[in-house]
Amino acid sequence: MSATDENSNQNGNLVSVRNLYKHFPVEGSDDVWRAIDGVSFDIASGETLGLVGESGCGKSTTGRCILRLIEPTQGEIRFAGHDITAMGKRELRELRRQMQIVFQDPNASLNPRMKIGDIVAEPLVIHKIGDKRERRERVAWLLGKVGLDADYMKRYSHEFSGGQLQRIGVARALALNPKLIVADEPVSALDVSVQAQVVNLLQDLQREFGLTYLFISHGLAVVEHISTRVAVMYLGRIVEIADAKQLYLNPLHPYTVALLSAIPVPDPQHKRERIILKGDVPTSRNPPSGCRFRTRCPMAIDDCARIDPELREVAPGHNVACIRVDGYATAARAEPPHQSETRRPSET
Repeated sequence: MSATDENSNQNGNLVSVRNLYKHFPVEGSDDVWRAIDGVSFDIASGETLGLVGESGCGKSTTGRCILRLIEPTQGEIRFAGHDITAMGKRELRELRRQMQIVFQDPNASLNPRMKIGDIVAEPLVIHKIGDKRERRERVAWLLGKVGLDADYMKRYSHEFSGGQLQRIGVARALALNPKLIVADEPVSALDVSVQAQVVNLLQDLQREFGLTYLFISHGLAVVEHISTRVAVMYLGRIVEIADAKQLYLNPLHPYTVALLSAIPVPDPQHKRERIILKGDVPTSRNPPSGCRFRTRCPMAIDDCARIDPELREVAPGHNVACIRVDGYATAARAEPPHQSETRRPSET
């Protein structure tokens, strides 16, 4: 085991991402879409890191790159001390027992031609775990854990509601006893009352099985309820990351402040000041110079067009990328790069 691997294990981080990039080529052009453009963060074992931001900011792409469902353009991804980006197909297949995903649309992620029992058992078949009887018993147990009847094994996906389908997706993700689950907007397609049930289920399963979550969502109220820490993403970059309670009580980045102002308050006597961002969201094909948020930021100054802010720790555990935040100029860089990091990908 390398020194970097040892450090990853010692500091309690299950996942470490450093300088992650994912650029998609533009058809008929030498340009690229910068879906992820230099993202770094850690996920501690047993915690839930919420990843929030507007649609198109790169949240889902980040989650899929961590699992290598999408190949990153550049960067370093470590899982339990193993460098995922350097693994071949055989090594990665073995490690994928410990990494699973719950997709946004439960209906689209389940094969309508397969019975529920076969869907949940499919990971066991792929990894050659147990015989037919043992797999059937395992599936019945998993369905019970997510609040479904074992008899549902004989049915097809069109016979279930959205909430039930998402529970089936969770059962499939649990089949191989994973350490990490990437929950990619798992409740956004569900009714509000069903959202609460699924979120509570995820929390119960986390406590029972010691799971670690990367919880991707644009529902800020849901993220506050489930997350240990929250990372805010804008146009391929993380602009703020902090303990969930601290971030919601004291947001520092103007983009985070604007996002939180949109959360409805269940009190007709209390009126929250809504911050309406002006201007259109820039394209990741041609992001603004300097700070990417400056074209919509109410606090922007001339220096924002020149300085591309990095994440800095302005308070214990509270990192932000904004030169207008008090204490930013004298704060230390949030996380020094690993020596194995390479240069930024070409802009063309």
